Amino acid sequence: MMNKNTLTLKRDGNCKSPWQQPERILVKTGKDFVSKEVYDCIIVGAGVTGVTTALMLQSSGLKTVILEAHTIGFGTTGGTSAHINTFADTTYKEAERAFGKEGAQLFADAIKEGFDLIKSYSATLNIECDYETKTAFLYAENDEEVKQLSDIYKGCLQVGVEAEYTPDVPTKVPYQQALKLDGQAQFHPLKYLNGLAKAYLAAGGAILENALVEGVVDTDGLHTVNPIGLSAGKIIYATHLPPNLNVFNFRCGPYRSYVLAAKLKSGKYPDALIYDMQEPYHYVRSHIIDNEQLLLIGGNDHKTGHGDAEESFADLEKYTRKYYNISSVKYSWSSQYYVPVDGLPYIGEMPFAEGIYCATGFNGNGMMLGSISAKILSDLILYKDSKYKKLFDPSRVKPIDGFSEFLKENADVAYHFIADRMAIHDTDSVKRIPAGHGKVIEVDGQKLAVYREGDGTIHALSPVCTHAGCIINWNAAEKTWDCPCHGARYDIDGNVLVGPATKKLNKSV
Repeated sequence: MMNKNTLTLKRDGNCKSPWQQPERILVKTGKDFVSKEVYDCIIVGAGVTGVTTALMLQSSGLKTVILEAHTIGFGTTGGTSAHINTFADTTYKEAERAFGKEGAQLFADAIKEGFDLIKSYSATLNIECDYETKTAFLYAENDEEVKQLSDIYKGCLQVGVEAEYTPDVPTKVPYQQALKLDGQAQFHPLKYLNGLAKAYLAAGGAILENALVEGVVDTDGLHTVNPIGLSAGKIIYATHLPPNLNVFNFRCGPYRSYVLAAKLKSGKYPDALIYDMQEPYHYVRSHIIDNEQLLLIGGNDHKTGHGDAEESFADLEKYTRKYYNISSVKYSWSSQYYVPVDGLPYIGEMPFAEGIYCATGFNGNGMMLGSISAKILSDLILYKDSKYKKLFDPSRVKPIDGFSEFLKENADVAYHFIADRMAIHDTDSVKRIPAGHGKVIEVDGQKLAVYREGDGTIHALSPVCTHAGCIINWNAAEKTWDCPCHGARYDIDGNVLVGPATKKLNKSV
């Protein structure tokens, strides 16, 4: 592995994407809020799913409000590498094996319709979001990947997605075979999101930031979100997972994906979207940010709270330097996504929760699936028909193909719930924790999650995740506490950064 002393990455915990820099957040809050006012629909989450859904419902005459735990674009939308594709991480052949030919075709239609919604809104709302059409290349480096590539090619053709074999890929990586898919795209996600938000506010909608929803209470047909106190006939969770304990904790696995934005010392920037087929895979594109062209390269995905984020960033930079002559890394960040056990997202009314809807399990295709989720949810709430309702129904029974993934994900959760409690030793102490680092230790029989600041200040918390009681792990690269079970993440003071947890970590006395 590359010596860490040679890396250009900054280890200050400020792992924000170029889209998320302070000046990027253009839209704040809407009108004043009156807690006694009853809304038609409350949308929880101000990412691409939530804002698109709110815009559609508000434009249809409903009275809506968006509640965001942090700020617009704080989560996955602000951390995406912003690829817009007509293909997906769950291949169309995989979708066919699990849901049949009709299901695979519907999945392809949903991906394409989500793609088209982004393109359409960018044009009709005159959103200057760096939208560009690109050609995508997917290449295989060995015999096994060549077989997988053939499967992807056949699956694309069967659902009407144009793909063809090509001998030429704009990459220095040696490969055996490759596919070319024309008509793909890229954009600046927060410029796009802010454009949607402005249109939503202009239509009479409202956005309340720093409003963490801890739960919903049902009274006389109304849903009241706590602790904010606003009420509505319908609730939409446009979040990673619906908060607190629910069935989706067992159906979706949390993953982190890493991205670098680097400046080239020499050589051409790729004018395409390029993907390998390694596990985990890498992807490459370029983007002009603040009048400076940068190479974006991502990958090294692993389950949240499991891998070493510093190693993931270091390995990604090492991989980048192997094929590109880069002078420096301008940005480094990671983002979270959830992988559904049967390959397809859950979009619709939640099981045993009348009037409460969700959209989750997008895998790595959140921009397209988040956008089509808005259309599906809007249609359901407006009592229109949706051809995708049954396929993406959150209450659907898992196909056989998804059962092994279901067992693997939940056996993993059970392992960490027990094993992490037994891995702490009395010999550890606060004094052994270096400045700027954190660690779960045991002091006088009490387990603590301890972070030591550069000046020696100690932050001591309970290491028990407030969601389901698993033991959190320290993420040194991003200076966060991450739960290896369901993906909840906390800052050094224990505040919730990412759900499904809704309560901060308890402070240690």
